[in-house]
Amino acid sequence: MADDIQKTVKEYILKEFLPGEDPEELTETTPLITGGILDSIATLKLVAFIEERYALTLAAHEADVEYLDTIADITHLILSKKP
Repeated sequence: MADDIQKTVKEYILKEFLPGEDPEELTETTPLITGGILDSIATLKLVAFIEERYALTLAAHEADVEYLDTIADITHLILSKKP
């Protein structure tokens, strides 16, 4: 399950925010927000994607660098929301 989530989130980030970039450069620990890949608008788009794709709702405080800075963080957040 975690591998599938990581793959899906990585593909989305590459397609939406890093078109043409080397997929090998984006790892599960690459800093997305603190590294400047995601700005506030991109972060909101990512949150909308996560909520729609995984049929869950993130609380306002979860749309933050603490929860969304790496693919590993995002995967952990999604898994923590699943029943």
